[in-house]
Amino acid sequence: MDTRFFVAWIEDAARLVRLQREHLTELDAAIGDADHGTNLDRGFTEVRQAFADQPPDTPAQVLLSAGATLIRRVGGASGPLYGSVFRQMGRSLDDPVTLAGFAAAFEAGVVAVERLGKTAPGDKTMVDALAPASRELARAVRDGVGAREAFERAARAAEEGARATIPLRARKGRASYLGERSIGHEDPGAASSALIVAALAAVA
Repeated sequence: MDTRFFVAWIEDAARLVRLQREHLTELDAAIGDADHGTNLDRGFTEVRQAFADQPPDTPAQVLLSAGATLIRRVGGASGPLYGSVFRQMGRSLDDPVTLAGFAAAFEAGVVAVERLGKTAPGDKTMVDALAPASRELARAVRDGVGAREAFERAARAAEEGARATIPLRARKGRASYLGERSIGHEDPGAASSALIVAALAAVA
């Protein structure tokens, strides 16, 4: 997994976010500020511009640049949360990047967002997609499978985790203010996180 792979991952994540922008915003309209898709699309557009302005030289630089840009450019909680995932991954990567190294860095990113958001699986947040994906990556490493299968497993786990937020009551973020009314809606952050993990499988 070289620099080109990481750039391709982020660019495909940007593409998927753009395609699903309206859907993500509709999810957010039900339990949030109705701007998740728009904000995230704008943020990833800025990330792609940052890559064009200053092409990253290493996988770590790809993630650090993406994280810093998202923190600066995305409004609300999404920017700091997603930015923290990518920045912590960038800080944790060894070079050259192996699947085991990627899985460990991904786990570090999930831990970072859990700490920043003071959240855990079951709170109806992006962690409900990211944590299962991380566990599946670690399992794939133990199973000795290749990167493509590992990322496909992680993508399925993230998608299932996002769908599993529908019956949950939100315990964190703006959605938590709705109490019981947050039940029955997919968490937009979990949905967008699943797209980002899906992009991994798409470019592997």
